[in-house]
Amino acid sequence: MRLKDKVAMVIGAGQKPGPTMGNGRATALLYAREGARVFAVDRNLESAEETVGLIRKEGGEAYAFAADVTDESSLQAAVAACLDRWGRIDILHYNVGISIAAGDAPVTEVTTEAFDRVMAANLRGMVMACKHTLPVMRRQRSGVIINISSMAAWDDYPNVTYKTSKAGVIALTEQIAMQNAKYGIRANTVMPGLIDTPMAVDTRAELTGRSREEIAAERSAKVPLGKMGTAWDVAHAALFLASDEAGFITGVALPVDGGRNVA
Repeated sequence: MRLKDKVAMVIGAGQKPGPTMGNGRATALLYAREGARVFAVDRNLESAEETVGLIRKEGGEAYAFAADVTDESSLQAAVAACLDRWGRIDILHYNVGISIAAGDAPVTEVTTEAFDRVMAANLRGMVMACKHTLPVMRRQRSGVIINISSMAAWDDYPNVTYKTSKAGVIALTEQIAMQNAKYGIRANTVMPGLIDTPMAVDTRAELTGRSREEIAAERSAKVPLGKMGTAWDVAHAALFLASDEAGFITGVALPVDGGRNVA
């Protein structure tokens, strides 16, 4: 019960349909198992409600809320609704990332529309979520912010907007950590590598016409530990950073990549 009596707002708590679990859903479930009340936010309310149903089935407490991260007023409404329900926000977890499905491409090919679309979700949405949550945490004199970046920020990732936006997540999280430590607020980034999620694997299968099995095997072959990670690997890293066990850790970017960063 490392998060007993905590309120966690998980933005991106739903997921794309697929045979595996997404990072946001796994994190929401794990937070709840560790005692947190989970405010599950997603653009797709039905998917957020599925996550809430899984939490409640295990005896946890959770509530689903629909919000579009590209709309600041929508995020502001989510923060207000969480406060109305539970009176505080102890953890803000921002788990949103789009790339090839939104038209991302190499720098010589990307369109203005695709660049703006990806940036709005991956980076601007994170900024606006923090904008409206930080005043709450400052009043509390406590709080933890966890933003999900990607090893694409450091790797030779081909598509310019995803890479740039996820690098921006790291930089802005570091700034938030520096500027809010005096309020007792910590801010850290988790950097997933090659993870077996529907967004990462099934989206590529749909767009390329290749089989899921082929894409999964190709990705696993690139990981020094021999296979892709799972959403639970990302969730456990986030749980550690959200818990008091990481009480002296702020401003870090934590790779969860099976060793690719040092290979």
